[in-house]
Amino acid sequence: MAVSVSLFLGFFLGLVLVGLVSSAKFDQLFQPSWANDHFVYEGELLKLKLDSYSGAGFSSKSRYMFGKVTIQIKLVEGDSAGTVTAFYMSSDGPNHNEFDFEFLGNTTGEPYTIQTNIYVNGVGNREQRLNLWFDPTKEFHSYSLFWNQRHVLFLVDDTPIRVHPNMENKGLPFPKDQPMGVYSSIWNADDWATQGGRVKTDWSHAPFIATYTGFNIDACEVPVSVAATESAKNCSSSGVKRYWWDEPTMAELNVHQSHQLKWVRARHMVYDYCTDTARFPVMPLECVHHRH
Repeated sequence: MAVSVSLFLGFFLGLVLVGLVSSAKFDQLFQPSWANDHFVYEGELLKLKLDSYSGAGFSSKSRYMFGKVTIQIKLVEGDSAGTVTAFYMSSDGPNHNEFDFEFLGNTTGEPYTIQTNIYVNGVGNREQRLNLWFDPTKEFHSYSLFWNQRHVLFLVDDTPIRVHPNMENKGLPFPKDQPMGVYSSIWNADDWATQGGRVKTDWSHAPFIATYTGFNIDACEVPVSVAATESAKNCSSSGVKRYWWDEPTMAELNVHQSHQLKWVRARHMVYDYCTDTARFPVMPLECVHHRH
């Protein structure tokens, strides 16, 4: 990822960034949203616990429009079957937009599965699943969501694993007008998470612990009092006000990133809603217009 990293660094150094938030401190950016007693703070590390009584979750203190959100996570070790650790962005209301990372636990020795999903105007059912090319329980790895008016990117250690482009020119809605909060949680989902729910959570291995560090948000912060239409306007480049996510090289993947995405899809993808003819006898329109 040397190419994309240097590009990002170039923008950080070369532009005056307006209205951005950037921090590595959990309590500056986030707050517990449920089960405070299942949070463990160890210096720069945050641990969320899941046991037979409860999981836990946190949310950002602010909402954002466009930019990049990154969290480093070390997932539940050992037999994590039935557990789900999630990291996502979401707006509010029934017609909400949402970008999901869901890490589906498995039995010891079996690979973790990442499920991604995208909701636009309250409509989801855009799941993709892939197996990681490393063991996410041994070390911290970075999981990022990048969002501008051209596309949404899901990245693992800055390697793109999914791109959702703006296809408004094809009559398809794109999530560009609702500010979003940032969330993460761990919970029991053994009715579906591991092998379609066939493998249940073994509570003798509890507590299940997901560990977090490296909280970073480089995005446009939106006050609660600002209307959604104004948020999009305020967080977009105009005149002398320039945001790095609006630069031309951020409008599409570079050649190296495109090759990485193709490699991920060819080697590691295990499910794509676009090819699930049982669920979708008629291919979803966005799949027709956008194929990697």
